[in-house]
Amino acid sequence: APDRGRGMNFVRTAEKDLVQGVAIGSDPASLGALIQPGCAAAVWRRQMPSDVQTWLDDLPPDVLPRGRVTLPRQSVSEAVEHLCDMSGLPAAPQRNWLHQDIVFLANTFADLTQAMVLRLRLDAITTNACRRFHKDAVTSRLVCTYRGTGTQYGQSDGEADPAHIVTVPTGAPILLRGTLWPEIPASGLLHRSPPIEGTGEVRLVLVLDPIFDPDEPA
Repeated sequence: APDRGRGMNFVRTAEKDLVQGVAIGSDPASLGALIQPGCAAAVWRRQMPSDVQTWLDDLPPDVLPRGRVTLPRQSVSEAVEHLCDMSGLPAAPQRNWLHQDIVFLANTFADLTQAMVLRLRLDAITTNACRRFHKDAVTSRLVCTYRGTGTQYGQSDGEADPAHIVTVPTGAPILLRGTLWPEIPASGLLHRSPPIEGTGEVRLVLVLDPIFDPDEPA
């Protein structure tokens, strides 16, 4: 597997970004904290190589890869290549980095969840999709925003939105427990997509879910 740490700069975690139940680390192994008791989410706090970020940010939105597919983990590389081809994503070293990074995150996530089948979604988002704070109806989910504002999260004591909201850095993967994760007591950690409608911002987001039931709806 390629060295995902190469070419990246790691950032220090500010006090304001610390939220109970969220583990933040500077390497891929830190995502494994999700399976530890009391951990509701884990963030690999990294920055993408600057040339990749600039390339993605400058692309016309209509060539950003989009698609949703349920597939064996070993088929992720071929599927991502196909989605990039279908969207017209131009050939470039930065496209190769994006491709390899998605495959790396998929393998890391599959290893962690012990899932042989994954649901993979790539989306170019311009609206307030999932703008309400919520928990996903899955056991766990990986989200990585490659372009635009990252996922936002915070602790809630009840029905109210979190009083303190943290935004995941662009390019930093976050693993989140969903409502199907067997935990007692349930965590109050909620998350949302950032409200961007009307701003002109375009987000490129990767979402991965583990699939354990082959009859589970896509």
